[in-house]
Amino acid sequence: MRKGNDYILKLRPWSLSTFVVALLAVVLATATQEMFASFGMQFYFAAFVPAILIAGLMGGAPAGAFATIITVPIVWWVFMPPYFEFAWPTADDYDSLATFLLSSALLLGFSQLYREALAILRK
Repeated sequence: MRKGNDYILKLRPWSLSTFVVALLAVVLATATQEMFASFGMQFYFAAFVPAILIAGLMGGAPAGAFATIITVPIVWWVFMPPYFEFAWPTADDYDSLATFLLSSALLLGFSQLYREALAILRK
């Protein structure tokens, strides 16, 4: 069996390093989303979906859930109008949030299954 993706199983779930990786992925996604916003694109969660996937693959479901939980207030505060204020979301904002949470849950489930399959194949 090829050992090209061993780095995925190096980090153990619930360790501090997994949460640091998740935080770094969200920070990088925030910078990328800010770049998108500066070009006038208003895809609130577009840059954060790959960050959730990376956090889930690298650190398992706990790190991915942590990245999802810290993404919601960041997007709500920084990228949803009125900017840099917490205001009641509109119906469209609720739809975007629900879609993001559903897709994040699916990504976390698949990334956890992938990690478990890799662990089984390594034995």
